[in-house]
Amino acid sequence: MKKYFISLTILSFVFSISVLKAQNLFSYLSSLKLPNHLEFCGEKIPLDIPEVKERAEREFYLLLQQPGQIILYIKRSGRYFPIFEKTIREKNLPDDLKYLSVAESALYMSRSSKGAVGLWQFMPGTARAYDLQVDDYVDERRHPEKSTEAALEYLKDGYKQHKSWILSAAGYNMGNSNVASHLDFQNGNNFFDLFLNEETSRYILRIVVIKEIMSNPEKYGFKIEANDKYTPDNVKYIDCNEEIPNLSKWATDNGSTYKDVKLLNPWILDKKLPKPSKGDVYKIAVPMR
Repeated sequence: MKKYFISLTILSFVFSISVLKAQNLFSYLSSLKLPNHLEFCGEKIPLDIPEVKERAEREFYLLLQQPGQIILYIKRSGRYFPIFEKTIREKNLPDDLKYLSVAESALYMSRSSKGAVGLWQFMPGTARAYDLQVDDYVDERRHPEKSTEAALEYLKDGYKQHKSWILSAAGYNMGNSNVASHLDFQNGNNFFDLFLNEETSRYILRIVVIKEIMSNPEKYGFKIEANDKYTPDNVKYIDCNEEIPNLSKWATDNGSTYKDVKLLNPWILDKKLPKPSKGDVYKIAVPMR
C-alpha cells in the first residue's frame, strides 16, 4: 500500500509539472502577436482587412504549434538557402522567393501525394516544360541547383504575366492560367481581391508567416546558432559523358562510395546511368577528400 501511495504521489507530481509546462506554453503562445506589417517581395499584405488578418493569424499560430518543424526549417536553410540566394542574385529577383521552397517542401526532398517532387515540388509535365530531365534514370526535380533555376524561371514568367510577385506565387501553386482566369472572372486587380480555393488562399499567407518567423527566430523563442545549421556538402564534381553501367563500381573507381554518390546526387534514381543526351554531361558530386 505504501509503494502504491508513493507511486500515486510521483504520478501526481509529474502530472502537475506537465500541466504547469503546458500552461506556460499556452501563456507564451498567446502572448505572441502577428506583426502589424508584413510583406512579400516588397508587396504589402493588407492586414487592415479583417478576414486577411484572421487568415494570416491562422497560419501564424498553427506554425508556432510546430516548433520542431520550425527548427528544422532554420537548420536546413543553412544547406539550401545559399544555393537559392546565389541563383536569385544572378537573376536579379527578390530574395523572398526562397521562402516558397520552405512552404512547398520544408526544404526536404519530398514527394507529394499528387506526384510533385523535390525542394520546389514540380509535377513531371511542368518540370519537363522548364527543361528538367525526368525519366527512369534521372529526376532533376531532385537536383537542388537545376530545380531552383527552373522554379525561378517559372516565377519570372508568372511575374511577367501578372505584374505581381504575390500573384506569381499564387500561380506557382495553382497555375498561372488559373490565376488569370480568376482575375478576369472576378474583375480583380490583386490576390486579396480574389475568392480562391482554400489551398491557394492559405499558401501565400503561409509563405509570409514562414518568412517572418525564419527572419526573426529569436523574437519567437528560437535560438539556433549559425554553427548549428546544416551546411552545404563539401564536394567536387566529376564530368561524365559516358554510360555508367554500375554506379557502385564507378563510385569506388572515383574514390567514393555508392552511398555517398546517392546521397550527394539525389537526382540519380537507378543503380546505373545511360549515356547522356548528345552534347550533355553528367556532373556527379563526390566528397572532397
